[in-house]
Amino acid sequence: MKSCPNCEEFKDDNEIVFKENKSKLTFENSNRDKILKIKVDGCAIRDNKTLRCDYALVCSNGVEIYVELKGSKIAHAFEQIESTINLLSDNPQKIDKRCFVVFTRFGLPKGRTNIQIIKSKFNKKYNATLIVDKTPYTYDLSQVTI
Repeated sequence: MKSCPNCEEFKDDNEIVFKENKSKLTFENSNRDKILKIKVDGCAIRDNKTLRCDYALVCSNGVEIYVELKGSKIAHAFEQIESTINLLSDNPQKIDKRCFVVFTRFGLPKGRTNIQIIKSKFNKKYNATLIVDKTPYTYDLSQVTI
């Protein structure tokens, strides 16, 4: 991940919590892994014209995590994460990634079939697992930090 010195902090808390737009995502960090947390929106990427997600994390083993907390514009969230990967990832195609879209209301035309297509695209193009779920959502980081 490209360095963003004034936007980074290391966390080794049991839980790393993100809240925005009434959405909440909690990362359980029971192994107390040292996680680099980057505020992307308004810090690492300040340009209002550039699409970007809310946060990025880098686990100690190099796995990159991208976070977008939404109300309902889920399709826009995919574009924001994709743009951020292309701007900040050291290797958008090869590095293992997890991408999270947590929303309050489902707002995607044509329903869940589109999400499966987008998940497949993210996996092939960015070596990324895309997780889309309703708030509140909890993810156990031990799945990627072992």
